[in-house]
Amino acid sequence: MTPWETLAVAVALGCDAFAVGLALGGRFGAPRQVFRLSFHFGLFQFAMPLIGWALGAGLASLTARYAPWLAAAVLVFIGGKMAWEALRPPDERTHGMDPTRGWSLLALSLATSIDALGVGLSLGMVGQNVLAAAVVIGIVAAAMTLAAMKLAGLMSARLGHRMGLVGGIILIAIAVKLVAF
Repeated sequence: MTPWETLAVAVALGCDAFAVGLALGGRFGAPRQVFRLSFHFGLFQFAMPLIGWALGAGLASLTARYAPWLAAAVLVFIGGKMAWEALRPPDERTHGMDPTRGWSLLALSLATSIDALGVGLSLGMVGQNVLAAAVVIGIVAAAMTLAAMKLAGLMSARLGHRMGLVGGIILIAIAVKLVAF
């Protein structure tokens, strides 16, 4: 695989991370939150191709069957909660959970990087340098997440609380994409 092909794969894999960063950045755009999400998305996008390569075909087929449903459930839950909060009257809104911390961060990191598992398996089967590709994939995912969160912060200044509704809808749309396609 040429460096350009590797970059194209990395950008394709980073699109989910970008979308989630866009969904969360308007409400959770403090520097620490941006760093946590960008770092973890990049780390998981880096690690999943290596895990896919190491697991081989047997385990990868099992995870390929159930992982999208689990990832979709997490995204629907978090997206639904964000949309619900955005639709509530201002005096009834709570600050709620921070999806850039704890189990939510872990679940989002897994949900956005599960497709990289299959890429790692594929690269291993064709004898490609999985480590080099994983590094590029991780860096691109982190950069795309960072850019999306910064962009969402700018958009949030104009859209206000409606950005939470937009973000929730984006997360639910990603969930539908995971299980429908």
